[in-house]
Amino acid sequence: MGIFERYLSLWVALAMALGVVLGSVFPSLFSVLADFQYAQVNLLVAILIWCMIYPMMVQIDFRALAHVSKQPQGLLLTVVVNWLIKPFSMAFLGWLFFKVVFAGWVDPQTAEEYIAGMILLGVAPCTAMVFVWSQLTRGDANYTLLQVSLNDVIMIFAFAPLAGLLLGLTDVVVPWQTLLLSVLLYVLIPLIAGVLTRYLCAQDEQKIQRLETRLKPWSVVSLLLTVLLLFGFQANTLLAQPLVIAMITVPLLLQTYGIFVLAYAGAYWLKLPHRIAAPACLIGTSNFFELAVAVAIAVFGLHSGAALATVVGVLVEVPVMLSLVAVANRTRHWFPGSTTAIKP
Repeated sequence: MGIFERYLSLWVALAMALGVVLGSVFPSLFSVLADFQYAQVNLLVAILIWCMIYPMMVQIDFRALAHVSKQPQGLLLTVVVNWLIKPFSMAFLGWLFFKVVFAGWVDPQTAEEYIAGMILLGVAPCTAMVFVWSQLTRGDANYTLLQVSLNDVIMIFAFAPLAGLLLGLTDVVVPWQTLLLSVLLYVLIPLIAGVLTRYLCAQDEQKIQRLETRLKPWSVVSLLLTVLLLFGFQANTLLAQPLVIAMITVPLLLQTYGIFVLAYAGAYWLKLPHRIAAPACLIGTSNFFELAVAVAIAVFGLHSGAALATVVGVLVEVPVMLSLVAVANRTRHWFPGSTTAIKP
């Protein structure tokens, strides 16, 4: 591991702090950067996420995808956690904290909006960043792609009905442009680029490994710049409403760590290899925050409590997911099998 990967938590913490400082000192600059978007997808963040994911897509060998069906339990785990457990547990925790625990500090209408924002996070499993978490845990890149692709297909059909059910609404507006554009930018385009790269390298693994070594630092730098931008965009909110943000953070933390423990226990019970178990559990604990934020703004408004809750989800995700990556790496010996990827 290089110095970037070894001290990644420290660099992320510094990027978060620097983002808040720069966002508060130069608010107009970050406002301009925030407006650089299409279909509610910030194009700067999209480019940085693309730079993060492309080196991981280079690792994917389509010849190996034919062999992932030998371990369908990993797909079953991610589907059960993401679609049968996570949305409902998030809805329950949101209700528990803002209707019971924090009821005396938040008016009922605002509480409903906070709960709505958390529900939108709960019904949007991660699409892009999971490739980063998979790489940090030495997950199987081929199998991770399959897990993410399956969730994306399910999300296209299940997101609106499930969100409508849990929100108690029949007119949930799903910004389909945002959903489809995000999948295109974060999965399809970097995947095609990775396939073309392997083709140009004539499937020579030594050439591919040398290229991966050169690209890896750029992937980490892109992650840090993404964190800096996200915290810069929300600097004023963070400084103006620290108590509200702390209240929203509590159920989000419980949800994230609770889902991880549940999924990790399921992976252990299923005797999944660590290279499959870790990404499967991290998909369930992280969120497709771009979609959640976009829907919250479309349905409830830019300055609503729902939009704020989804933004807090963005701010919580990176440091929390890094802590879970550390847990997954330290418990690798709990799981059977090799840490190498499936070979054709």
